Formats: sequence, structure tokens, C-alpha cells
Amino acid sequence: MGRYVIALDQGTTSSRAVLFDHAGRPVASVQRPFPQIYPQPGWVEHDPHDILSSQLGALTELLVSEGLAPDDVDSIGITNQRETTIVWNRLTGEPVCNAIVWQCRRTTEMIERLCADPEVARRITATTGLIPDPYFSASKIKWILDNVAGAREAAERGELAFGTVDSWLIWTLTYGRVHATDVTNASRTMLYDIHNGCWDEYLLDLFGIPASMMPEVRPSASSFGETSNPGLVQGIPICGVAGDQQAALFGQCCFKAGMAKNTYGTGCFLLMHTGHEACESSHGLVTTIAASAPGVEGAEYALEGSVFMAGALVQWLRDELGLIESPAQTESLAKSVPDTGGVYIVPAFTGLGAPYWDAEARGAIFGLTRGAGRAHIVRAALEALAYQVLDLVVAMEEDSGITLSTLNVDGGASANDFLLQFQADIMDRILKRPRNTETTALGAAYLAGLQTGFWRDLEEIRRLGDIGDVFSTKMASKRRHELIDGWHEAVGRTRTRRP
Repeated sequence: MGRYVIALDQGTTSSRAVLFDHAGRPVASVQRPFPQIYPQPGWVEHDPHDILSSQLGALTELLVSEGLAPDDVDSIGITNQRETTIVWNRLTGEPVCNAIVWQCRRTTEMIERLCADPEVARRITATTGLIPDPYFSASKIKWILDNVAGAREAAERGELAFGTVDSWLIWTLTYGRVHATDVTNASRTMLYDIHNGCWDEYLLDLFGIPASMMPEVRPSASSFGETSNPGLVQGIPICGVAGDQQAALFGQCCFKAGMAKNTYGTGCFLLMHTGHEACESSHGLVTTIAASAPGVEGAEYALEGSVFMAGALVQWLRDELGLIESPAQTESLAKSVPDTGGVYIVPAFTGLGAPYWDAEARGAIFGLTRGAGRAHIVRAALEALAYQVLDLVVAMEEDSGITLSTLNVDGGASANDFLLQFQADIMDRILKRPRNTETTALGAAYLAGLQTGFWRDLEEIRRLGDIGDVFSTKMASKRRHELIDGWHEAVGRTRTRRP
């Protein structure tokens, strides 16, 4: 058994390779950015070769810089940007076009047309747990088949393969021997029956996608082959795969129903484990498959909600308003005033997401007086992040019937103590922030290492848990309710659709 597990963390703007020891500590890390491509407004692409060169380059550099032989590495785990769609030729291994990124909105009209019938939309949600949207992979595949010369004909001949980024990496790492994905990534395509665990024939037909294109779906902790590419170190088993948010949920040791994590990134992604029950949402949340440890019988599920503007709101303070020079400044500025002075920011720059779902709503600042200054606005922005997360938590509790007692947090903005304390205050719940914030990569490593026996079981992993800081409420109940009422009033004033 090797001394380390490597996690490949393939993200939207960069690829990383992270080396973990048996204590779950990140020993070394290599990160390589790659270009973003914007062919038209609303379109976002990646060159699949850029994804490979950055990710495989990071892996090679990690192995060389740390002087690692194949015997030093127990296994590789993969975590990846979800929904991003790549189609390639099985014979040549060449992509037929650029990857269409999860952020891309080019298929909006296609989704609106295909799902104009409410029964079709209902069936999609009932089968996949997802709300029909161009965000997911299905319409991206159809677009490629309809718009790339010769693609549909080649697909009909069985010559083309589809994959989310994990599949593309597995195919390349194994030198074309394995065309597979895991259940978490499959559940983000809008083509996978999350209840019966299979590609859905009705949905494949709806989007005109030949079944021959689809990868084999395997558990998140299972064998995905071994490195066989001549340009790489040979013979390292690939034994764990999960989409980035599910990997973070696993890395935060949220293994049981009612456990949840929130990642404060450009947006926020909040996932709550719901056990073996696929909870249907009445608040516009999505139901998705959670990553499971080896030997778990039956699928495990999670409810997922997203906040559109989190770190992006802080960037707006810096880049457009010039109120701060760096995100780190927000903490001291927020603490420099006792409250916001009645100021609320509703960051509906691209509409309101869950639980409101009002695409036409736009951002606004309320409660400004002559005494409102820079610090009040900055504090109001940080508080807006917390209010949005609160809305998701309340929605999840109502959908699942499970009361959330503790929220595990990670992501860049989780370094902000003011934000986390206010989040604990306004939620009246405990927040836990790990000392090791590499939770996404760690989740992929855990999945791989559990499959090989590098780690014995979930209990051993739990004991490795490294809780750095705990935040609990310090706010009086009356004050909490006053602030929440003020937030809901502000949101109500931005909405174009009344409840």
C-alpha cells in the first residue's frame, strides 16, 4: 500500500493535484489555471485539451516535485466541475468541439421549447430530481449533435462518446480503456433516473441522444481502471470519483441524513444529506445523488440549493464600487460599525434563485440614509450572504422534515469570522469550519482510499476530522427575528412575482 492518495480537483478555472497522507492532511499541491472561452454573450467554453494539459500537468509536476514513485501512491480520486459537457470520437480520442461549460446559457430557448408542456417538465423533475434548465448536460449534448457538422451521423454510428469532465479524464488516464462516470455526475446530466439508477430512455429520446454515447455509471467509490497513458506514471488505480459539491459533502464527513455543508465560493452551494430518501422539493431545490462509501446498499441522496451571488458580491464591492481593495478588508470594515444602520442589499443581479425563483428580479440596496457609509454597505453585503443561506436552510428543512442542527462550512469566504458568526446568529445554529479547508479534494481522496483499504472505514475518517473553529449564536431571539423580517421585506420589494 502506498503512503499517499492523490486527488485530482478539476475546476472551472484551474486544475489541481493534491497529495494527502494517511492522516488526511494535504502534504503538497500543484495548481494550473487554464483559459476561459467566451465565443458569444452567454456562451462559455473550455478547450478539452486545456483541461487535460492543466490537470495531467499538475499531476506530473506533483509526482516529480515530491519524488514519488508509483508504489508511493495508493490511488487517485477525481473530483470535477459538474455538468460541463464533452463529446469526443471513440476512434481518435479527439473532441468534436470545445466543452460546453455548466455556466453556458446557449440552450435556453431549446429548454423552453422542449419543456413548454408542463407534463414534460414534471416528468424530467420526477425522474432526475432536477428543474429543467440549460445548466445541466442534456441540452448541451443535443446542441453539439445538432450544430457540429457530422456529429449526429457519427453518434448514430456509435463513434462518439459523451462525458462530464470526470469521464474525459478517466478515458485519457486509462488510455481509452474505460468510459465511465460515477452516480453523482450522472445525476447532474438531466438524463439519469436517480430512483432506478439508469440512463432514462424517455429523456434520451426527448433530447435525441443515442444511448451508445453514454458512459457506464459506477458507484463513487469503485474501480475506474488504472493509469495507462504512455505519457503518465503507469499502474496507479483510479478508485474514487465525485462531482465537486458531493465530494465536499463527503469530505466534510456529512455521511448521515440531516448533515449539511455550505461552500462559500463565487456563489454558495448548500447540500443536505437526506439518507436513502430522495426528497422532492416544493421550494425549487434540486434532488441529487450523494457520494457513498464502499458497501453502502442503495443510493444516498441530498437536497441542493445554490446562492447565485456570494463571493461575486464581494468582488462587486471591490471592482465596481471601489469600496474595498481586497475581500480580506470586509471583515474589519463590517466589525467597525455595530450594525448596518438598517441597510439591506438584495444581490439579485441575475435574478433571485431558490426559494424565490424570480429571474426578472434585480439587485437593490434598501434603507439608505445620509448616515449610511462605506462600512454599513460592506457589512450589509456580508449579511446578505448569510440571509441567502438561511433561506436555503429553511427551505431544506421544510422539504426534508429534518431539522439542521449543525452546518459545516468551507470555501474562500469561510475564512471571514464576521460572516460565520453572523451566519450562526441569524440561523440560530452551530457552524463548524475545518482547519483543513481542502474538503472537495479530500472527499475525492477519501472515496478512493476507502475503496482500496487505505482507510479502513467511515469511523476512521470521522476520527481524522479536524474541526478548527465552532461558531454558535450570540444574538437575542427578538433581534434575530427583527433582522430576518427586514430581509424578507427587502426581498419582497425586489420581486416581480408575488407569492
